[in-house]
Amino acid sequence: MIKVAINGYGTIGKRVADAVAAQKDMQVVGVSKTRPSAEAFVAKERGYPLFIADLSKKAAFEKAGLKVAGSCEDMCKLADVVVDATPGDIGATNKPLYEKLGVKAVWQGGEDHEIADFSFNSSCNYKDAIGRQFVRVVSCNTTGLCRIINEIDKEFGVTHVHAIMVRRGADPGEIKRGPIDAIVLDPVSVPSHHGPDLLTVLPHVSITTMAMIVPTTMMHMHAIRISTKKTVDRERVIELINNHPRLGLIKKTAGIKSTAELKEFAMDLGRQRSDLYENCIFEESIFAEKNELCFFQAIHQEADVVVENVDAIRAMMGAEKDAKRSVEMTNTALGFVHIQNNH
Repeated sequence: MIKVAINGYGTIGKRVADAVAAQKDMQVVGVSKTRPSAEAFVAKERGYPLFIADLSKKAAFEKAGLKVAGSCEDMCKLADVVVDATPGDIGATNKPLYEKLGVKAVWQGGEDHEIADFSFNSSCNYKDAIGRQFVRVVSCNTTGLCRIINEIDKEFGVTHVHAIMVRRGADPGEIKRGPIDAIVLDPVSVPSHHGPDLLTVLPHVSITTMAMIVPTTMMHMHAIRISTKKTVDRERVIELINNHPRLGLIKKTAGIKSTAELKEFAMDLGRQRSDLYENCIFEESIFAEKNELCFFQAIHQEADVVVENVDAIRAMMGAEKDAKRSVEMTNTALGFVHIQNNH
């Protein structure tokens, strides 16, 4: 049984904790919070031992009815692997602790590639993560790009990718972020950070990325154009999507044209937190002619990296050396059925 600690029980951390707890070969030994909050009460309800970053705040937690199991260091000592889901740039300050304890650690895409010197995607470089002490799971947008670009590259050969990311302004639970009534170029310069981030996983791919933020909380939307070495076949592209365990085809017959409708669909399907772990690629948008492929895909920023974290843990521990098998184990434990099979 792989013992996993979750350092940072927020948007990503709480989802990773539940995903880990669902695995037959993993156990959550603890989660951490910096203050008493609604999420801390959820952790209590889930039965996860609660650890805190600053023991001087123990009284505040216990006054709120939250039992404190110890410090973050105490938690890390219990673990084989720590998933660091603390806010971006905070994770880097935790690395010395993990090094001191000799514990394995997984960071998120908000940290720089250099924190682990290895960026991970289950579909692309699972085998290279086997036995590593430190791994960084790339961001939600980069995860989505890696999955589909890698499949197209293997089949048709990619000469260049041009991707435009229309990003959500904030997660649904955030109340202090915008924009409101604005479309913000993020950044104004080209490329956005997503292209260079993809190169940490697929260094041979030529890619240009642009990004903007819009006033929505649901999901990101990508507009992607790929130039290929071989003539691209639309039916084969659809077949590749259908065969990939984390690419979901949104069929024309479903009548879904927006991220809001996608989230409603996931909710109606009974997905926990209405999470969409897969890329949601719109069938009607797929255009293929000669050496050009275009399509739209929606990415659920809160969810697609969750399953990647679980696979990263399994690879680092050497518990499963086959990427396909690990992905199958992770998806099955979460009851994650291809979205296209539901419509």
